[in-house]
Amino acid sequence: MPEDYQADLRDRLRVVFSWRGEANYADVSGWWADPGLLREIGPALADLHRSGNPTLVAGIEAHGFLVGPLVAIELGVGFVAIRKGLRADEIGDDVISRTTPPDYNERGLALGMRRRLVQPKDRVLLVDEWITTGAQATAAKRLIEDAGGDFVGAAVVVDATDNATRRTLDLRSLITLHGLG
Repeated sequence: MPEDYQADLRDRLRVVFSWRGEANYADVSGWWADPGLLREIGPALADLHRSGNPTLVAGIEAHGFLVGPLVAIELGVGFVAIRKGLRADEIGDDVISRTTPPDYNERGLALGMRRRLVQPKDRVLLVDEWITTGAQATAAKRLIEDAGGDFVGAAVVVDATDNATRRTLDLRSLITLHGLG
């Protein structure tokens, strides 16, 4: 993707983004309502790790379920859902799970995935709309590795994390928190 196109996409992401309320809630709903952005986010995220030749895309509930299929379609691969609170005894399937370290709300979350969906030959790209602490992404990376898959890296719309997390996850983003303004 040419640099001028990336700059235009970042500008358009900024225009429809806003902070809401006293707690500075990040309102990304404008991204999903704009058909042009919605059409371009999948290919733009796919381009961040296209050279890693992913064979699957994974996304964490909830926004990962939106952007993940957009990226999977662009790459011509399947999508694997990583759910919050998914337990094998509830669905009768071979589920693997991990608990996250404390996230941005200082809570640990149980993440689960159906083991059968990731095979040892699979190269899995994790996608999401936003990353702050990397807690959920790190647990997702471990789930993918627990299933025998190779973790290609993470691609997000907004990166609000630190350098150590970026390196651990081979994290690439369309825009940084600072870049949102």
